[in-house]
Amino acid sequence: MTPTLILAINIAAIAVMLLCLTTVYRLRSNIPGGVVGKQWGYLTSLVTLFTLGYFVTPFFTSLPPEIISLVVALIFFFGAVYVLITVRLIYRIIEEMTR
Repeated sequence: MTPTLILAINIAAIAVMLLCLTTVYRLRSNIPGGVVGKQWGYLTSLVTLFTLGYFVTPFFTSLPPEIISLVVALIFFFGAVYVLITVRLIYRIIEEMTR
């Protein structure tokens, strides 16, 4: 792939993450406290972390391979944590709705 295409994809991904980040923070005031609010706080933190991480991706080509491997491993790990929290949050919301 050409560096221009990779940079364009990175910029598009950053734009999407910024949209997600603003949405997460806007919705925060509508989320009740308790378990759902706590889970939302975790999701907000992870979206913030991922957004910061996306800003680093255009500079990957200048990083040593070991650092790139570490960053990719961390992205996989925190992505898995994000999915876990999201599934638990949806489960709790469904649980509350069916009471």
